[in-house]
Amino acid sequence: MLALGLAIATLGGAYATNVYLNEAANRAQTTLRLAVAALRGHMSRYESLPPLIAENEGVKALVRDPDNAALREDINRYLKSVNTLLESSDIYVMLPDGMTIAASNFDISPTFVGENFSYRPYFYEAMAGERARFFALGTTSLKRGYYFSSPIRIGDAIAGVLVFKVDLDAIENSWAGGDHEIIVSDPEGIIFMTGRRDWLFTGLLPLTPERRARTGETRRYANAVLRDLPVLREARDSGQELMTIGQTGEAREYLVLADDMPEAGWTVKVLLETGSARAQAGTTVLAALLLLGLAGMAIVSLVQRRARLAERMQLQQEARETLERRVAERTAALASVNHQLEREVAERTATEIELRKTQSDLVQAGKLAALGQMSAALSHEFNQPLSAVKTYADNALVLLDRGRAADAGENVSRISALADRMASISRHLRNFARKPNEKLGPVALEGVIEATLEIVAGRIGSAGAQIEQSVEPGLFVRAGSVRLQQVLVNIIGNAADAVEDGPDRRIELSARRAGDTVEIAVRDHGPGIDKAVIGRIFDPFFTTKGVGKGLGLGLSISYNIIKDFDGALAARNHPDGGAEFIVTLASASSSLVEAAE
Repeated sequence: MLALGLAIATLGGAYATNVYLNEAANRAQTTLRLAVAALRGHMSRYESLPPLIAENEGVKALVRDPDNAALREDINRYLKSVNTLLESSDIYVMLPDGMTIAASNFDISPTFVGENFSYRPYFYEAMAGERARFFALGTTSLKRGYYFSSPIRIGDAIAGVLVFKVDLDAIENSWAGGDHEIIVSDPEGIIFMTGRRDWLFTGLLPLTPERRARTGETRRYANAVLRDLPVLREARDSGQELMTIGQTGEAREYLVLADDMPEAGWTVKVLLETGSARAQAGTTVLAALLLLGLAGMAIVSLVQRRARLAERMQLQQEARETLERRVAERTAALASVNHQLEREVAERTATEIELRKTQSDLVQAGKLAALGQMSAALSHEFNQPLSAVKTYADNALVLLDRGRAADAGENVSRISALADRMASISRHLRNFARKPNEKLGPVALEGVIEATLEIVAGRIGSAGAQIEQSVEPGLFVRAGSVRLQQVLVNIIGNAADAVEDGPDRRIELSARRAGDTVEIAVRDHGPGIDKAVIGRIFDPFFTTKGVGKGLGLGLSISYNIIKDFDGALAARNHPDGGAEFIVTLASASSSLVEAAE
């Protein structure tokens, strides 16, 4: 692990440094291309202008007659207007002896008029018939600039030189700031453009007497003091050129990229500080060492964990053997207990089946008991129609004997209607009494209530009660019609018992929709339910009636029937007096066919 760490620190450090220096070189290369493009673009803007203005007839006239004051004044103003329009630094005209006779700065001090620049290369190269260019520090203005010159030709003779001076300060000012430095040096290696003022007129190459002499001949930098750039070390690392420069008491290392501008005789360089790249490389190596350390800790932790796991597995094996021995001992004991439990489960299953059968019989018995209680009241309902049938039949015979067939037919129709009424009552009682075997489905509530009221009509009549209905039309519930009738018969019958001896014998029957459910309420105006027993009224065999008046099964059966419908049956004392039973059932769609009973 230690050897691996040393390898990462050495080889990994070198590799990371190479990667980040190459990334920095790519960024510097982009900056270098932009700087060279900006310089070339700025200079190409003015390169073709000197020959164009040299062809001006006024300029040619002036070099032919340099003592013409009026013509000189016109050309001065012309050069000034052109200089202002083109945003150049200066434009001036020179005679073959190097004397300046007109300039765009004729009206300011210091002016080029009257100055002799025959020592400048741009002058004698133009006099030789060439279009020349030259960068220098002005000896008069002491401002740096790039000079373009062109010969002024009159016929085949060169009568003078026209010079443009271009200011490059704007481009240079844009280089200031950032983590890189842009410098431009001349063929002698002297920096004449840079974003750092303290590097201006310093030499990248040693300023030998020969270099100083060549620079002095053209007075390129006028009276500027030339000095060496404090380069402490030059080297190559990861294929990149590096330079260490001492400044303000400290040394900084730069990555150097260069590009030549042969048309101007310049070398443009971008110096990018390597501190950031080396810091990133150091951070990367440190992160790798940290990951290695974490991996080592993880390996040690894993080894320790495996040791603890082996120890724990040994303990678990011993505990498992002990447990298996105890399980074997308990299995024998539990086997006998299990056989006994199986016998008890079988006995309880048989008992439950018997209880279900008994409960079904009790439900039917309760219904038959209710029918027995209603039979006395219903006998009156049947006796009256039967007596009327007897009377109508006797009258019909008499009317037939007298030849009154039409009147006799009317009596027969009445007899038929009375027979239909008794058949309807009998059919509802038969349906109510039989054991239902029905599936749940949509049931029309109005039909169920109508059939229920026909069944309990006799009981209502014997109690002297009145039914007040408030049933919302078109209600369908999810239930079984026969069992729902049984529930309503029980509840309405109990209501009739409650009001039978009271001053107010109204029974209110209502049904309404409540969201996704339907609520059926039966309220009497009797004495209500005793608070002490209201929680027990749905218990089997619990009754508040006297001996022989009830089995205590009606409400218990009704409660279980409604529960089978996934509904609810509740009882309470109404705030205005009397008891109220509320049946809540799920609402069903009227488009479905009612379940067959």
